[in-house]
Amino acid sequence: MKKELQLKLTIRLYTDDNERCFGPGIATLLSRVREHHSLRAAAISMNMAYSKAWRIIRTAEDIFGCKLLDSTIGGPHGGGAALTPAAEQILAAYETYSNDVQAFARDHFDREFGFFRTLSAQ
Repeated sequence: MKKELQLKLTIRLYTDDNERCFGPGIATLLSRVREHHSLRAAAISMNMAYSKAWRIIRTAEDIFGCKLLDSTIGGPHGGGAALTPAAEQILAAYETYSNDVQAFARDHFDREFGFFRTLSAQ
């Protein structure tokens, strides 16, 4: 049985000493913080432990040298979180770059592997 081929790329950013600092996971986490206004709710929506979400955020903050979240704790209306301007800028750049690479890769993939559909069982 012949199956369809598809391309799956992920963009991950690393430091010069090979430490992973940004990729699809943290991009999704930040997007969900923006959506839910809460790191805890964002983590839950991804089936991720809250402690792991904080660890991911802190690692990225250490590497980028800036805060990614503005957080408030508890209070009468509950706590919450919002992306800092730096986080918005990093997330926007990552999404734009990823979309550009994906578009290029899809075109190149189709050009190089377009023949696959015409192969016959030999």
